[in-house]
Amino acid sequence: MPELVTANDTLILTAVLAYLLGSIPFGVLVTRAMGLGDLRSIGSGNIGATNVLRTGNKGAALATLLLDGGKGALAVLLARASVGAEDAAQLAGLAAFLGHLYPVWLGFRGGKGVATFLGLMLALDWRVGLACCATWVVIVALTRISSIGALVSAAVSPLWLIAFSNGRMLFLVIILTVLIYIRHAANLARIKAGTEPKIGRKKPQG
Repeated sequence: MPELVTANDTLILTAVLAYLLGSIPFGVLVTRAMGLGDLRSIGSGNIGATNVLRTGNKGAALATLLLDGGKGALAVLLARASVGAEDAAQLAGLAAFLGHLYPVWLGFRGGKGVATFLGLMLALDWRVGLACCATWVVIVALTRISSIGALVSAAVSPLWLIAFSNGRMLFLVIILTVLIYIRHAANLARIKAGTEPKIGRKKPQG
């Protein structure tokens, strides 16, 4: 956990602004702008890149992935640049992540946070972030299941912290991992039942 050095009012402002940035539903905006319909009525109804891919538009899915990851990274980098302290940077990352999961604009029904998680991890410590991204890529390549890649990547992220001797991020990463598992509860049930859809296959409605 980083040393708490930033004034409380600054931390509060940082958290609010980062939450608002994180809550921008890029998946909904991208699909709407490209005439692909309301993402919330497509596939699983999730606002993330995996569900955007179910529209059949790979460009829209890639744009959503980069924008959702970018907003997590941007929240961290802006806080670090403007406040200049690691406690503010980590709080910004957490707030942006919560904004994506529970966006005020969508009645607090948001995404599952994988791209935003990877983006903010890259910004907090690029070595750990790259390791988490590589883990996701390898697991998805082996299983063709995005959710398994996300769950494994999140689960091993504390191990990457230890490997790179970055213990000051451990508390934050544990919170993020727990939230990812909570948001993937339905995926975990389908994985256990053997019914979790693979990338490239349409997911049943519901």
